[in-house]
Amino acid sequence: MTYIASPSVRSYAGRKGVDLDAVAAATGRETLAKEDVDQHLTGASSPGAMAPPASTRYWDVDHTAHGPVQDEPVSRMAQVAADNLSAANALIPQVTHHDRADIRKTEAFRAKLKEEALDRGIKLTTLAFHVKALSACLKAFPRFNASLSANGQTLHMKTYVHVGIAVDTPAGLMVPVVRDADRKGLWQIASDIADLAARAQARKIRPDEMGGASMSISNLGGIGGTAFTPIVNPPEVAILGITRTEIVPVWEDEAFVPVPMVPLDLSYDHRVINGADAARFLKHYADLLADPRRLLIG
Repeated sequence: MTYIASPSVRSYAGRKGVDLDAVAAATGRETLAKEDVDQHLTGASSPGAMAPPASTRYWDVDHTAHGPVQDEPVSRMAQVAADNLSAANALIPQVTHHDRADIRKTEAFRAKLKEEALDRGIKLTTLAFHVKALSACLKAFPRFNASLSANGQTLHMKTYVHVGIAVDTPAGLMVPVVRDADRKGLWQIASDIADLAARAQARKIRPDEMGGASMSISNLGGIGGTAFTPIVNPPEVAILGITRTEIVPVWEDEAFVPVPMVPLDLSYDHRVINGADAARFLKHYADLLADPRRLLIG
């Protein structure tokens, strides 16, 4: 039968080894909650009832039987993130499209603004250009700035453009949001990023500053890597991953030229976005970074 279950309920059922189809058939409910999963487990413990799948035994292990261990409690924030990621990975048919962008002109332009950035007391990072480019792409490709309804029958098209910035903190991953990024210049975006990241590290971000993103950026450029497959964060339909800029030999004017290229990884919900649209989106994104003047003139 057809039923509705939130990502957290689906994740909870998965951890408990409960088949939600069976719960829906047994209860006749159209909307399932954690209580329904718990009741199903209670019923499953009775004689003759179906037991949880054997696969759950892989987590229920006495590790001390194999050697010394040290237990470390998982923070509440990490548990919530794990639930959301597990549900997203289980429910969304995700595909990742890879490309890279020539950022010679972006870096040259940023270098010219270095002195002004010092005068303003603002650290103008490349990430500010990424946020600006992403906001422009979300305007040019409105299907990426949407959310799919729980029943999959309605696409909610957003007229605002908010960009989430994944921040690695000692307490776990946090995603504060740059609001109305399409209406802001580079200086304001750079200032917002620095402020949000600092307060995220200090755990001073308010709940209302972390929700409602049109799309998010996961930037691993400061750490390393050449590519990865970020997981879409519902109700968003796509996420952009960035890794470390590398020098790539590019054939120009009958010779190879060393060009700084930034790898781009776009994961998307294939129920909403097809591969051709993802390729066009990321190409437009790369074109904007290759000529940052287009970011300023629209």
